[in-house]
Amino acid sequence: MATLAVYNANKEKVGDVSLPDDIFGVEPKIGLLQEIVRWQLAKRRAGNANTKTRAEVRGGGKKPWRQKGTGHARVGSTRNPVWRHGGVAHGPKPKDWSYTLPKKVRRLGLKMALSDKVASERCLVLRDFGLDEIKTRKMAGLLKTFGVQKAVILLGREDSNLELSVRNIPGIKVLKTEGLNVYDLIKHEYLMIHEPALEQIQERLEK
Repeated sequence: MATLAVYNANKEKVGDVSLPDDIFGVEPKIGLLQEIVRWQLAKRRAGNANTKTRAEVRGGGKKPWRQKGTGHARVGSTRNPVWRHGGVAHGPKPKDWSYTLPKKVRRLGLKMALSDKVASERCLVLRDFGLDEIKTRKMAGLLKTFGVQKAVILLGREDSNLELSVRNIPGIKVLKTEGLNVYDLIKHEYLMIHEPALEQIQERLEK
């Protein structure tokens, strides 16, 4: 069972916390993590690209010229894809790129991503962030004290002071425990956990 130090906003150790091995001690598998990231990005993909076919372009109801006898190739509409202002042949249409992934696989991937942060000593547990008001400079100072530039800050409850204090700091993302995901853990170098959120993580992943 891994043990992490708990810090206050001044990086002073104020306690220790034990982490269960079945959540924070799982050996990462690159292939599984890659599959989960691909699944997440596919879900986020908008798929809104849309073009009009010849049936959807306005106009083109009248046949440009008679079928035979003019010397021109036969044509039925000025909205033919080969004509200027015509429709698009085989163009993109709105599409849903998402697909399903078993819940057990997603849960295991999250355990692996958390375990990797703990094993690489890039997981920090804070008892508090020392913010009693919205203050970006103070939050930037806290991050500098811990030597953190890119991090996910995980909260157990809503903290508007913190969320508004970091919104203009690049590389920092605030999540609640229900929003914790593999993609953001891999994308950001550090994971900073508000101490009350640890119990919520365990409740979520032990189901």
